[in-house]
Amino acid sequence: MVSEHLLRLLLAALIGAVIGAEREFRDKAAGLRTIILICIGSCLFTIFGAELSRETTDPTRITAAIVSGVGFLGAGVIFRRGRHSTGITTAAVIWCSAALGMGIGGGLYALTLAAAAGVLVVLWMLPPVERYIDATQETKTYDLRCAIDAISIEALHQTFEDAGLKVIDCSHGKRDGLVISEFEVVGKHDRHTALIHELIEAAWVEQVDA
Repeated sequence: MVSEHLLRLLLAALIGAVIGAEREFRDKAAGLRTIILICIGSCLFTIFGAELSRETTDPTRITAAIVSGVGFLGAGVIFRRGRHSTGITTAAVIWCSAALGMGIGGGLYALTLAAAAGVLVVLWMLPPVERYIDATQETKTYDLRCAIDAISIEALHQTFEDAGLKVIDCSHGKRDGLVISEFEVVGKHDRHTALIHELIEAAWVEQVDA
């Protein structure tokens, strides 16, 4: 029985190492050591739960606690930057790694290895697809500050239309003699890039953030 448990811990460490190496390669917050420890820890807790449940407790209580604990770890790698959040994929990897460790700890080798292969396919093969989609339909937020008499609101909207971009939301206000406009715009990546350069060089733009 001890050798079986050691085998499970070793397999959990190997799965964590493969997934963690991918995260480390991409320089993410949760890298090699973190993912290995999550897999080993969740595997160990699952083994403990199965062993202790024979005498004192319900094993599902320990597995439920693993899920809750991993939730806190995942929340720690998610950051909010303006209207966008980063780290969500890494948080999902942490969540999946804990599940894989629990599967190995429970002796579900075939299912867990298949799931680990699926996780690696998602992490390695889907980013190019994601980049392609982003290149064709990228959403950006433009914060523009212009002199009040420099350009009209209608002309601002026309600027985005002329660039081949679609405005899906906007707001306008005044402060310190400037018109402050915020546009949420969708369109191709190269058209966003061209418009940003155009706005930077435009004489009527006091400041642009995108």
